[in-house]
This record gives sequence, structure tokens and C-alpha cells, in this order.
Amino acid sequence: MKPFSWLLAGLLCGLAVGVTGAEPITVRLWPGVAPGDAGELGPEHDTTTPEGRLVAGRRVVRLGNVSVPTITVYRPSPFKNTGAAVLVCPGGGYHILAMDLEGTEVCEWLNSIGVTGILLKYRVPRREGREPHEAPLQDAQRAMGIIRQRAAEWGIDPRRVGVLGFSAGGHLAAMLSNHFDQRTYPVIDAADAKSCRPDFAILVYPAYLTEKNEGKVLAANLPVSERTPPTFMVMAADDPVKPQNVLHYALALKQHGVPFEVHIYPTGGHGYGLRRTANPVTTWPDRATDWLRSQGWLTP
Repeated sequence: MKPFSWLLAGLLCGLAVGVTGAEPITVRLWPGVAPGDAGELGPEHDTTTPEGRLVAGRRVVRLGNVSVPTITVYRPSPFKNTGAAVLVCPGGGYHILAMDLEGTEVCEWLNSIGVTGILLKYRVPRREGREPHEAPLQDAQRAMGIIRQRAAEWGIDPRRVGVLGFSAGGHLAAMLSNHFDQRTYPVIDAADAKSCRPDFAILVYPAYLTEKNEGKVLAANLPVSERTPPTFMVMAADDPVKPQNVLHYALALKQHGVPFEVHIYPTGGHGYGLRRTANPVTTWPDRATDWLRSQGWLTP
């Protein structure tokens, strides 16, 4: 190939990377077996069947048997990068992970607004003899430490790292927002010396925020305080998980002077991710973008 052709090819390649962002980077969270685990559960696999519920006319990847938790870093174009980053927690009742609907598609949206999306593949299903959120919270705390430790490498401002979760992942995001003073596992390395407190949180149709079978009071394992990060929440009034989840959490935030924003739409049910339909609840990413911008998180 002539020198000019090599130069042109290199320029085009660099331009493509600049426009679309770098290739995703996947990092294992734990150097060996994750804390409290006995080992492999069997191979990870998509548990979705042909009869599985479609969302906006499309199938959903429901990943099961996760015993090797990871984060995958999706970086925006350098022309758009604001320096902000968000740890994305898919939902699935702590049984499976909706990896595309509430994971990769969310990272693509975050990239479009100049935010690094970091997809958390946390341990599922629930571990016998442990609280449903216990192993996932360990994974989320560990992930936040790694993100801040490698922030410079990934073009991230360590003072603008948030968390976003859906359904059970919304509960996990709320748990991370209120359990950050101490690691819930033995310290491993320098990453665990970094703060695991999110700078902000986005909870989309979160579950388990109220006491089980009651729905009238905030769950006891969510010790909201003045240090709980600013929070954006969205839910539909007809969600079978019930909007009381976000209402009671919002009241607790209000009592402690924590900034928050809540959107409750009349219809929409549960589990729509950010796939657009005619239902207004699916416009929530626009509202979330407005909130992020108004709070200064998208300002480089």
C-alpha cells in the first residue's frame, strides 16, 4: 500500500474511533472466587425462552448463573465525553440480569449524552443462606472502587460517578447509595481504599424499597441520611411493584435534605427499560438527561 493510503487508512480509523468511542473493556471484579461463594454454578446462559415476554416487540436477554461478576466499560466519543460515568445495574429480581434491555442499551444511551456507561454483571441467582442483595452489593461496592482507581485511565472524573438501576437493580443502586462507609467484604487491594459512595443515583421502577408485604414504610435496610446522594426516580402508577417504593424513598430523602426528583406516570407497568413506545413513561431518559444537566453532572 502506498504511504498516502496508509495515512488515509489511519486517519479514517482514528476518526471512526473518535466518533463511536473506544472498544468496550471488561474487567473481572475479584481476583479469585467472589466473597462467600463456593465456586461455579454452571455456565452462564441466556434463560429467555421463545415464550418469553417481549418488550417493545423485541426479545430480552435474561442472563442466568452469574458467578464471575465483571464490569464492562463503554466509553463515549472523546468529542462528547463529559467525564461523568454511571455504574449500570440491570434488574431481574436477583434471579437473572436483563443484560440488553437494562444494560447494554442503557450504556449506549449514556454514551449519546457524553457519559461513560459501566455495565455491572453482578452475581445471580440469589445465594442460599444469604440476603438476596448481599452478594450483588459486594460486587457493586467493589466495582465503584475499581472505577475510581482507574478513572484517569478511562477518562472519568472520580468526583462524578453515579449509579443507575432498574427494578432489583434499582434496589441495588439504593443499597449502594446508603451502604458506603464500610466494605461488606474483606479488603483486597488499593481499589477498596477508594470511596464506593455514588455521587448521584437514578432509580428506574425500583423494587424492595419498602418493607415486605407492607408497602407503608421504607425498608429498614435503607438507612437514608444527609450523605445519601442526590437521586432521580421514575415509576408508573400502575406498576405492580407499586409506586410507594419511590414515594417513601423520596420522603426519606426530603427529611434528610437530600436533593431528589420523582416522575410518576399514570401508565406503563414494569420492565420497559428505555425502549420507546407511545407510552409517555418511556420518555424518562429525556427527563433524566435534563436532571443530570441541571445538577451539573454533564458539565466537563
